Amino acid sequence: MLEVLHLLFFGLGLGSGFLLILGLIRPVLVLWYLDRFNRLKVIQVYGIATLILLGLSYVLRLVGQYF
Repeated sequence: MLEVLHLLFFGLGLGSGFLLILGLIRPVLVLWYLDRFNRLKVIQVYGIATLILLGLSYVLRLVGQYF
């Protein structure tokens, strides 16, 4: 079960990282749902999501080693 969660969070983190890079090139492609879009907003939304998801993936991998 922990391995599935690890892979899920890792995949979502990679996807979020890809959208972060895409949004730094053209912010309108990833922030189309907001009324204002700029590179700072892209970093705030997708950068934080990437860090959290990859951090959770790392923690789950560590916990999975002990169980």
